[in-house]
Amino acid sequence: MSDHSARVALVTGTSSGIGEAVARELLRRNWRVVGASRRSAAIEDPRYTHLQIDLGNVAELAARVEGVVCPLVTDASVVRVALVNNAADPGLLGPLGRIDPVEMLRIHAVNVAAPVWLMGWIVDRTARDSAIRIVNVSSGAALKAFPGLGTYGSSKAALRMAGMVLACELGSPDRPGGPHPNATILSYEPGVVDTAMQAAVRASSVELVPNVQMFRRLAAEGLLAPPESPAKDIADYLDRDNHPRFAERRFGEEPSA
Repeated sequence: MSDHSARVALVTGTSSGIGEAVARELLRRNWRVVGASRRSAAIEDPRYTHLQIDLGNVAELAARVEGVVCPLVTDASVVRVALVNNAADPGLLGPLGRIDPVEMLRIHAVNVAAPVWLMGWIVDRTARDSAIRIVNVSSGAALKAFPGLGTYGSSKAALRMAGMVLACELGSPDRPGGPHPNATILSYEPGVVDTAMQAAVRASSVELVPNVQMFRRLAAEGLLAPPESPAKDIADYLDRDNHPRFAERRFGEEPSA
């Protein structure tokens, strides 16, 4: 493996939005990047590999990641491995009493099961002397209740807690082999960003999302940040050391442990 591949990142949702912007920023910084999304990605770079896959199909995801990503993260020259859990399905807008439970399971497979499995896989497969950086892209809906966003908000809240639990496990003296020497997790809230999810919410009705006018106003007043802004924040975190085991941060704010 060449020198420019000493850092490897797996980024989900790289076909557009924040995921694509993160992948491009990391490539600019000379990372080796594997992207995963349902659609193809418009990224052309010899250091980029794309997995076109439905993250809701966790069994296929496991097989594809094992085959493609494992040889990269276990390479002896790799000194830093990153995971950016960015992909999420904002579907099932509307009151919780009207949510289809079968469809809700599919959303949680994409938003919770897949990223939680990827966190565990990265920690398990990466060499102990390699630094591990995990970023779970979160949302204000993980911390505050928004009418009509129950499925999305609950899935993001679940991922946030899973990251906190993993951080506790990584730091536990009872962990086999002891605490991990250099693995950290960031729950990152990008704020209001010009993404497909924002467009989907704005296109909804008042019956489904009672405060839809708030989302429309943010766009109309030009208050949506471009995806490149949080992408740089995320890449900075992945590049740096001396983080607390678990931290939370909203775009533009200092992290809190």
